[in-house]
Amino acid sequence: MRITAVTCVKNEGPFLLEWIAFNRLIGVTDHLFYSNDCTDATDRLLDALAARGLVQHLPNPAQGRNYQMEALKDAAKQPIVQEADWVWVADVDEFLNIHVGDHTIPGLIAACNSPQAISVTFQFFANDDIDAFEDRPVIEQFTRSHNPDLWCGQSAIEVKTLVRNDFPLQYYGAHRPFFKKNLPPRKRPFWTDGSGRKVQHKFLVAANPRRIRKFPSKGARDFATLNHYALRSLDSYLVKNDRGDVNREHRAFDDTYWRERNDPAYRDTSIHRYLPALKKELAKLKADPEIAALHDEAVALHIARRDALLEQPEYRAMRDQLKAASKLPPEEEALLAELGLSA
Repeated sequence: MRITAVTCVKNEGPFLLEWIAFNRLIGVTDHLFYSNDCTDATDRLLDALAARGLVQHLPNPAQGRNYQMEALKDAAKQPIVQEADWVWVADVDEFLNIHVGDHTIPGLIAACNSPQAISVTFQFFANDDIDAFEDRPVIEQFTRSHNPDLWCGQSAIEVKTLVRNDFPLQYYGAHRPFFKKNLPPRKRPFWTDGSGRKVQHKFLVAANPRRIRKFPSKGARDFATLNHYALRSLDSYLVKNDRGDVNREHRAFDDTYWRERNDPAYRDTSIHRYLPALKKELAKLKADPEIAALHDEAVALHIARRDALLEQPEYRAMRDQLKAASKLPPEEEALLAELGLSA
């Protein structure tokens, strides 16, 4: 079975090898990376991996700011995608944690009765007071999340989707594929959640624009969970913010994104089942001296960027604000205040 993972990256150098190694363990056979404006050796590491046939690396074709959608539009034309049996669109901080069979994508597909699409629900992993960046597996370091069935007062949580090659595709979205609205009901795809249940009708046909990326999470993760490490360490989060928004002078920092994802109420180490094999796979990749040197350079540049940011008053203030922020998501804190209860 040929499974192609498609992703967009900018300055993700320290995290590339772990993501590639993990995906290979779960059955991904091919990787298509799009990069733009990298300053931390991400592009050069991907070029070295591409030269060895381990990934395909292309410059992001976007002319404006819509980097992901332009890349996905281009990806649909690439042989590495067109010739795949399945396509997995995900980000480098997202890890598909499979609970059934041999814990691989083929095992998940079999458990779901071979549908044409499988949408797997997010579980957002908290920073949990980890300040310093460490060059070791992200999935090992971060073990706490929100209640899996409730996130920020919501029971519907976002998904990412595995797509089979016979899906009646109009276009790939970042979270789910879309088919033409006038497709007859008899031609609509067989589409399941991460428990092998058919997805809800409104999700299937994208009937509700506010919910086309999500559906109720309760009972949706029996076979698989999508572990999302959106925060990682505080060091890495500062660098991530710099990557996305380089000019914060004279503007207040909004910590909502952080607080929404930094709820450590629940401990989940189920993904650690992959750690022994992951570390072996990482060692194999780093056995190549050039690959190891480029990874080490990316790590050094990541740390150097953190140091440079912390020389700026705005980023020191951001760091202090995040460290002092409540562990309760804003919606939950507002509800407690409305009820006259303290956290």
